[in-house]
Amino acid sequence: MSGFVFSEKPIGIERGEGATLYADDGTEYLDFGASYAVTPVGHCHPRVVDAVKAQVEDLMYVQASYPVEARTELYEKLATVSPPGLDNVWLCNSGTEANEAAIKFARNATGRSKIVATRRGFHGRTLGALAMTWKDKYKKPFEPLIDGVEFVSYGDSEELAEAVDEETAAVFLEPIQGEGGIHPADEGYLHAARSLTRKAGAALVFDEIQTGVGRTGTLWACERSQVSPDILTTAKGIASGLPLGATVCADWIADADPEHGSTFSGGPVVCAAANATLDVVVEEDLPTRAADVGSYLMESIEAADLPIREVRGEGLMIGLEVKRGSNRLLRDLALNEQVLALPAGRTVLRLLPPLTIGEEHADRFVESLEAVL
Repeated sequence: MSGFVFSEKPIGIERGEGATLYADDGTEYLDFGASYAVTPVGHCHPRVVDAVKAQVEDLMYVQASYPVEARTELYEKLATVSPPGLDNVWLCNSGTEANEAAIKFARNATGRSKIVATRRGFHGRTLGALAMTWKDKYKKPFEPLIDGVEFVSYGDSEELAEAVDEETAAVFLEPIQGEGGIHPADEGYLHAARSLTRKAGAALVFDEIQTGVGRTGTLWACERSQVSPDILTTAKGIASGLPLGATVCADWIADADPEHGSTFSGGPVVCAAANATLDVVVEEDLPTRAADVGSYLMESIEAADLPIREVRGEGLMIGLEVKRGSNRLLRDLALNEQVLALPAGRTVLRLLPPLTIGEEHADRFVESLEAVL
């Protein structure tokens, strides 16, 4: 028997180390997808593994009403590294849960219900987050969803200004759209969103579930524009693949005292993994490495003069818009070149490798791309 939600690929993975995955038949694969950005410090980083082992030996779980060292440390660490003004942390198990909490927190703090989201945006698959997600293929089978969501064109400040009003509880934005095809927001758009929401008394929410933890060349993608939201959501890479999400809020959101809870909020083992992951990202300055290697990779792809319409992204969050189907290219890369990547729609290859890769990994990827194109 097998699961019925995920379609299984014909590659059984046995173990991982750094940027390499090893199949059960011994084949080595260069991992340029990091399972949707969840392994920023590489597979099985020794510091993360040691932290998890030590925590498992002491305490595997106790609910969040009881303070434990690993959870308390993560609260403090996230508040310290988050954008200015975000000092309140709610822990959960996934990105979509982090966004569900953000919806509730924003509605509670403002007393309003309207949400403004963007075309091409993706915020999760649970019913609240799904209502803010653009593509019908994700939503149609599960309607009716929560109402009160208005969609605007991503990057259009004038359209955003028309949508944000005295009924708006929150504006949800990805600083770089991931599932929507790797589309970065320009600096002016994020500043406009900050000004409009502040004027309307609405919450500005940055969904950094995929862009956070150093992936785009700064610890958080919004730092490039020096714009701080009222709520920031993160997950994926925060605990090196263990299930953890976080909703980080400004005081005016937290002081409204939202009624919320979760049995598995901030389990000690996943918190230990997150503490070690964040330590490695910060101490080894992986955001700068992502910026440098990402620039090298994009320049190398462009210099190769391949049949690619556009190369776009920031740091090691890169989209390649191709002329042929992305799924066929992904298959050819995996089966012929032993390189794993991801799609972002039918015509975009999405690259989200571990932030620890070097120029030699970038060179190998470009050589493999040349071979399949």
